[in-house]
Amino acid sequence: MIKTIAQSFMPIFKWGAVAATTAAVVISIQANADGDNIASSALKTEDIIPAQIEAAPLDNPSWSPSMGFADLVEDVSPAVVHVATAGIIEQRRFNRGNPRLREFRGPRGFEDFFRDFFGDEQFRNSPEQQQPEPEDDSVDAEKQTRPLGIGSGFLISADGYVVTNHHVIDRADEIVVTLADGTEYDAEIKGSDPKTDLALLKLKDANDLPFLPWGDDAQSRVGDWVLAIGNPFGLGGSASTGIISARGRDIRAGPYDDFIQVDAAINRGNSGGPLFNMNGEVIGINSMIYSPSGGSVGIGFAIPASLAKGVIGQLQDSGEVERGWIGVSIGEVSEELAEVFKRDNEEGALISQVLEGSPAEKAGLIAGDIVLSFDGKRIKEMRNLPRTVAQAKVGETYKLGIWRDGKAKTLKITTEPFPDDEALASGGDLSEEPVAPEKDTVLGAELSEITSELRRQYRLGEDTQGVLLLSVERNGLAAKNGLRAGDIITRFDNKAVTTPEQITSALNEATKSNQSSVAVLLNRRGTPGFLAFKLK
Repeated sequence: MIKTIAQSFMPIFKWGAVAATTAAVVISIQANADGDNIASSALKTEDIIPAQIEAAPLDNPSWSPSMGFADLVEDVSPAVVHVATAGIIEQRRFNRGNPRLREFRGPRGFEDFFRDFFGDEQFRNSPEQQQPEPEDDSVDAEKQTRPLGIGSGFLISADGYVVTNHHVIDRADEIVVTLADGTEYDAEIKGSDPKTDLALLKLKDANDLPFLPWGDDAQSRVGDWVLAIGNPFGLGGSASTGIISARGRDIRAGPYDDFIQVDAAINRGNSGGPLFNMNGEVIGINSMIYSPSGGSVGIGFAIPASLAKGVIGQLQDSGEVERGWIGVSIGEVSEELAEVFKRDNEEGALISQVLEGSPAEKAGLIAGDIVLSFDGKRIKEMRNLPRTVAQAKVGETYKLGIWRDGKAKTLKITTEPFPDDEALASGGDLSEEPVAPEKDTVLGAELSEITSELRRQYRLGEDTQGVLLLSVERNGLAAKNGLRAGDIITRFDNKAVTTPEQITSALNEATKSNQSSVAVLLNRRGTPGFLAFKLK
C-alpha cells in the first residue's frame, strides 16, 4: 500500500526537482542581469532607452486572451440592444367559420425555427398544411399586425439613436427596441439605405442612455481579436469572440461591398449588432454569414465602420443618403488588356462607357481611359472606384488620375448626385436609311451599321451605337476571340467605330504594324466591356 502511494508521488517529486532546478537557473540569470545592470550604470541614458522601449510590450502586456473578455463585455453590453419588428399583413379569412392565415412559406430546413418565433398557427410550410386558394366570394380580407423578425443594434447617442441593418427593419410598421436591462422603447425609422444594408432608428422619449464610440477599422489587421455581441436566435444578449479573418471582402451583396470577415460566431439575430476591437470601439456592423445550414460555420461578415459612419451621419442629418456620381461604366484591367494599353500592372478601373451629359463627359473622359486615382486615393481594383466616388461629397471638384495613350494624365471632375434611371441621358437618333451588311473575310464576320430595323429586331436602345455582328464564321478570327452574333463593336483598337469600313481599316492597320493584340470595346446585351482581341 505504502509502495503504491510512494510510486504515485514519484512524478510529483521529479517535477518538483525540475522546478527547483529551473528556479535556481532563473535566480542565477536574474543575478547576472542585475550585475550587468550595475556594471552598465555608467552608460549614457540615450544608450539604454531604445532597449527599454523595445522590451516594454513583451514585459508588460496590456491584455492577453488568458485574461478573458469579461471586463470588455461588461463595459459595452449596456449599449447593445434587441430589435423586434412587426408588420401589417393582409390575411384571408374563410366565411365558412374556419379562419386560416394565408400560409407563410419559410426556407426549407427552418420550419421549427420559424414556428418557435411565429407560432404553429401562423407558420404553414409543408404541402399538407397548405390550403387551396379560395374563391374571392368565400373569403374576407383583413389586415393584422404580425411579427416579422428579430435582430440586434447598438446605441450611438445618449438621446436614443440606434444603428442596425436595413434588412432587420425592412417592411416593418412597428419596431420595439429592448435594452440590456429590459427597458423597452418604441422606435421609428430615421432613415434606411438598402445599398449598404444600414438603417438608423430613433427611440421615442429616450435620454441619458449608454452609447458606443466608433473605432477606426483601417487600423485593424487580419489576426486581430474581435468581439461580437447581439441577439442570436432571440436568446438575448450574447457575446462571441474570434479574429479578423480577412478584409475588403466582395461577396456581391451590393455595389459597395467592403466587408470585414470574422470567425466569431455570428448567427441569425446577430444582424445589426456591433463588432468591437479590444478597446471597446465599434469597427463593424455584423450583417450576414456564409452558411449551408443557417448556423455559424465561422465565416461572418461585418460592414466596416469607415463605410457606416458616413452613411449613418447622412441618415441622422437628413434621413437620406446622397452619393457622388460621375457617369461611367467600368471594367477590370486584365493582364492581356494591360499589355494592350501599355501598362506594366493590372491596377485601375477601365472605362468602357461615358454617359452623355455626365460629369465624366464634361471632364473629358473617354472609353479606354484607365482611372488610377480619385482625390489622391489609389484605385488598385475596379471595385475601388464606385465606392470612392460614392463617398465623395456631391458638387465638389476632385483630381482624377488616368492612363491614356501610354501616358499618365490628371483631369478635374465635379461629382453630381446619383440620378434615378429615368434621369440618365440618352443618345441621339441614327440614320433611318437602310444599309447593306458587309462581310469581312479577315475578321470572319458579317458586319452592319445599326439601323432602325436592326434596333427593333435586336431590341437595341436609341443610344446604342457601333457596328453590329450579324453572323460569325466558326473558325474565323472573330470567333476565336469569343465574339458572337448580336455583339456590337463600339471601339476597335481603341478607336470609335460606327461603320464596318472603319473596323476593316483599323484591322488592316494593326496587322501591317505587326500588333499582336488590340483593344476592342464590345456591347453585349446592353453591357459594355473591353477585351484584348488577338490578331495572331
